[in-house]
Amino acid sequence: MTLDSPLDLLVLHAVRITGYADTPAIAHRYGLDAAETKEVLLDAQAYGWVQHTVAFGDTGGWSLTERGKAENERLLAAELARAGVAGEVRDVYREFLPLNALLLRACTDWQLRPADGDRLAVNDHSDPDWDARVLTELAGLDQALKPLAGRLESALTRFRGYDTRFTAALARARSGDAAWVDRTDVDSCHRVWFELHEDLLATLGLDRHERP
Repeated sequence: MTLDSPLDLLVLHAVRITGYADTPAIAHRYGLDAAETKEVLLDAQAYGWVQHTVAFGDTGGWSLTERGKAENERLLAAELARAGVAGEVRDVYREFLPLNALLLRACTDWQLRPADGDRLAVNDHSDPDWDARVLTELAGLDQALKPLAGRLESALTRFRGYDTRFTAALARARSGDAAWVDRTDVDSCHRVWFELHEDLLATLGLDRHERP
């Protein structure tokens, strides 16, 4: 049976996987009520789990403290044990890792196109064949992600949406908007993939250098 996550976990976890975001963005991440999300964030701030800082002008956002990261991982571990799906999530993560290497290579190729004497030359997107090859690689990853995302969603509903978001970003990129491959200020292929990776790591209590 698929397990739905409690509100306090979802709010804290949304802060974790977005890294830094304002209240509406955190609420939007899991389709939560903005007012309820704000109350949970204020409670978490009182416990020292999150902090609110102003980045530019009047624009502010929330981020996790180290205590908050520990609390987030405690809640995730308890949820994983309660759902009895730790083995499935670990199996998905093992299958995700080689795909992650391909995604990183594709994003690097999107950003760089080695030239004579400069292997770190910036890709100015003037070579349609080069870009088409990268988009084809991303299309392969899109297809590979779907069954993994389905297995995760069947275990915990909070994993829902990674595959559809990736597909949507790829469609924007293939229509000619290069930003949707790797920009971090839109819901790009790279951003969606990065969030999924962070979600898996947090859920399993791993860092980026550990394997399950």
